[in-house]
Amino acid sequence: MKVIDLTMTYSDKIAGFSRKEARNLENDGWNASELTIYSHAGTHMDAPFHFGVSEETIDKVDPKKYVGRAWLVDLSFVKESQLLQVNDFQHMASKIEKGDSLLLRTDWHKRLGTDQYRNAMPRISEELANWMVDKGVNMLGVEALSVADVNNLPEVTKIHEILLGGGITIIEGLCNLELIKEETVTLIALPIKFENGDGAPARVIAIENMQI
Repeated sequence: MKVIDLTMTYSDKIAGFSRKEARNLENDGWNASELTIYSHAGTHMDAPFHFGVSEETIDKVDPKKYVGRAWLVDLSFVKESQLLQVNDFQHMASKIEKGDSLLLRTDWHKRLGTDQYRNAMPRISEELANWMVDKGVNMLGVEALSVADVNNLPEVTKIHEILLGGGITIIEGLCNLELIKEETVTLIALPIKFENGDGAPARVIAIENMQI
């Protein structure tokens, strides 16, 4: 089997993350760091509590939701600020089964550090969000830092409410989807277990040709 890491490396390129030395080997006998991390920085997952659709926080989500079959959707053709529609997924419509997850390849992670990364990201339309809920999608993974325009509060609120309210676990800030060569993978996404967390950074991997 082949394991592909879909997780961004935390560095000063990631907004909402900082690190400083807490201990060092020479003076203290070991190396250690003090980390400050915004709960939705870098590769992270959203809990329903994030937008108030329920009281379910990241530590209360059943971890079995974090593992399953995922379809890779090639959307590398997207343009800046493009609103993704159901028509962009018609070739997948007959393949997706209830409980499957979706990984949306846009190659957007390559724009990290640019203005476009945050302010011109491709977004999920309301129609598409409802379509995913109707399909029974389990997890939705995107490369952009959000599934909707973070500069448009009504839009970002509505799309999150539809997806989270429909039982879809949202994973944002992915990378390396272009390394996936198979149509489907086993997706494993494990958020840090913060008590009463609205979301959390996560280590996310895709496994090709996994034999169980």
